[in-house]
Amino acid sequence: MRRPLIPDVSQCERVRQVVSFCLLSYIPMDDSTRYHLLKLLHQQPELSQRQLARRLGISLGKTNYCLQALIKVGAVKARNFRTSQNKAAYLYKLTPAGLEEKTRVTKRFLQRKLTEYDELQQQIAELQADVAAQKSR
Repeated sequence: MRRPLIPDVSQCERVRQVVSFCLLSYIPMDDSTRYHLLKLLHQQPELSQRQLARRLGISLGKTNYCLQALIKVGAVKARNFRTSQNKAAYLYKLTPAGLEEKTRVTKRFLQRKLTEYDELQQQIAELQADVAAQKSR
């Protein structure tokens, strides 16, 4: 029996997800920037690039570069506001691939912060022990 030339939709969707994941993994931005950018876009898709740059604490050029990279791989869609007085206004909406990436990067970000928290607790305990030892002298 011959296989059909057109794959079924579920196969196409799986391939799309794998390709999106691979492309998203190679966007040259650190996890912190990626996490905060995706979080802001998800919460406030109407923010301008200038507002995003200010909130992220990065340059406008880097913000534009990161947004364009996310748009290129299909994680974000940019749409003009039709009714806006400012015709340059865009709405940046996360796609399903963008939402999946947001979940992945949130997990990685949380794990890193928990590790940093554990290390800080250990350093604090060591410093408290040093202070206690110096007081007893």
